[in-house]
Amino acid sequence: MNKTSAISPVAMMKLFWKHARHPWIARRLAALQSEKWKFNVFGPGGVGGEADRIRQFSMRITDVCNLRCIMCGQWGENGFLANSNIAELKKNEVKPERYIELLDDLKRHGHTPTVYIWGGEPMLYPGTLDIIRHASKLGMPSAIATNGTKLSAAADAFAQAPLYLMQVSIDGHNSALHNAIRRSPSGSDTFGEIMTGLEAVHEARARTGGGLPIVASLTTISRENHQHLVDIYERISPHADLLVFYLSWWIDEKSATAHEMDYERRFGAKPTLHRGWIGGWRPNDYAVIDAQLKELQVRSIKKGLPPAIIIPSVQGQDNLRAYYTDHDNTFGFNRCISIYQAVEIDSNGDMSPCRDYHDYIVGNVKDHTVLELWNSPRYKAFRDNLTREGLMPACTRCCGLMGY
Repeated sequence: MNKTSAISPVAMMKLFWKHARHPWIARRLAALQSEKWKFNVFGPGGVGGEADRIRQFSMRITDVCNLRCIMCGQWGENGFLANSNIAELKKNEVKPERYIELLDDLKRHGHTPTVYIWGGEPMLYPGTLDIIRHASKLGMPSAIATNGTKLSAAADAFAQAPLYLMQVSIDGHNSALHNAIRRSPSGSDTFGEIMTGLEAVHEARARTGGGLPIVASLTTISRENHQHLVDIYERISPHADLLVFYLSWWIDEKSATAHEMDYERRFGAKPTLHRGWIGGWRPNDYAVIDAQLKELQVRSIKKGLPPAIIIPSVQGQDNLRAYYTDHDNTFGFNRCISIYQAVEIDSNGDMSPCRDYHDYIVGNVKDHTVLELWNSPRYKAFRDNLTREGLMPACTRCCGLMGY
């Protein structure tokens, strides 16, 4: 059976009451997981790439970011935006009013997806909070992925909206480690800003009494921090409801080259954006990283401590070695479900089936509604191709495949 990412039973139990207090959110998440299960068992329900209900409305709402994280496929060491003109990127962004129109149109047609906002740094986009508030009014739970440097100013708005899930990137247990990975060109203490912001969010959450947003820390396991995963858990667990550890999304040169040949054969054009995610990092000692991950799971089940989730769920030294060295190994993630459930919109309005490898564009939401594009011939052709021919080489280390 094909695998898809899912919340562990331990995490579901520990977060049960937070969801139970908000039935409108619980219903949306239950529908999403139910459809994933059916997809695993029966495969795509539609014929020829036809998709049904939209379960997630995902916006890379801006490309602009105030950090230069070393592993980032956008602005990092090999990022595809590294030489971009920031003023031009901002000029081409979709206006907040247009996003609100698109959400209203989805609601009118019976779609109430979760709304996922990321970037760049989404708190640098004017209108992010307005979109979150409007999504909540429409019964669409909203989540944000942020580097956390702007949390203090937004804390009250997040709690009042309410924002369902606040995901904060934290890659170290102290300023020295975190700031060395998530680099600020201005030299600011981003770790200190995060910790101050988390306190503000907890205070705002207490004032509203609603228990939202749920706070999740996101840690990308890297060459710099893989020996400090337990340290990160210890430092951040008092401030988070959930801690997520990613084995990291990246491809090697061999996969990148193979992807170009395969993509061009399938779709008649040569892709380029996947090269932002080329990396070469591997753990020095797989026993060390394996021990760290096992200890996270031990602490995760203890009473009074928040759950830790490892994505993808790969365990054991041999499997970890395969994850980092054998990019053909999919660990059971053999079919992409996100292309049948999630809308991916780039900052300039381009809509693509793929979150990270978005060379394939089906149209632009400045000129079309989401539903006009959702089952358009071009969108269906992409889904149908991946369903019939299987994954492309770059797909095997993608958050849309293993993390959605």
